[in-house]
Amino acid sequence: MAADGSMVRRLYLSIYNWVAFIGWAQVLCYTILALLDKGHEAVYAAIERPLLFTQTAAILEVLVFPSSLPLFIRENWRLRGLVRSPVSSTLPQITGRLFITWGILWSFPETQSYIFVTSLLICWCIIEVTRYSFYGMKESFGFTPSWLLWLRYSTFIACFPVGVVSEICLAYTVLPFMKASEKYCLRMPNKWNFSFNYFYANVFFMALYVPVVPYLFHHMIAQRKKALSKAKTT
Repeated sequence: MAADGSMVRRLYLSIYNWVAFIGWAQVLCYTILALLDKGHEAVYAAIERPLLFTQTAAILEVLVFPSSLPLFIRENWRLRGLVRSPVSSTLPQITGRLFITWGILWSFPETQSYIFVTSLLICWCIIEVTRYSFYGMKESFGFTPSWLLWLRYSTFIACFPVGVVSEICLAYTVLPFMKASEKYCLRMPNKWNFSFNYFYANVFFMALYVPVVPYLFHHMIAQRKKALSKAKTT
């Protein structure tokens, strides 16, 4: 039974990682083609569908992998978990990207032609194409080439800061459009006796970058050091 469970786990993770790899590779390919053909203004229109699908699918990394749940829940539900995916680092990244993808780019077409969209997508794609191909190789074949290991734990050094700056610029750029349209706002009075202002929610989202970005970058540096040191000893 344990062997069967291990086989199912590896099969699932192999399929998931390769599908995600194909999705991000498609986004990268379409981004480059649109950029070369029509310029950065045409990039988002070329990649919208594959981006929405591939980025939204990343929710599975939190929801499907029970190892992110508290120990007492895993024990009560008899969940072993498919991978060790710490929620403290995975959840902020996925939540932030979903907000940028759906909450800004999809919700406010006025932002889709900005140059920051192209820089953001290229950074995301480089990181994710490398990451998912790395885990796809690992789960499918049980090994990864040394050059892919190095890329997996090194591309973020340049891509993460550029991606973060691009995200913040987009979040700032959309502010006047949010304020003028009042989209997703809920005004008082209403039957729920509750108000919500999407403009200030976005401001709060931008403020979260101050504590979250250093934490994530430090976490990735620690992961890199551990992974490359382990590779040298094997």
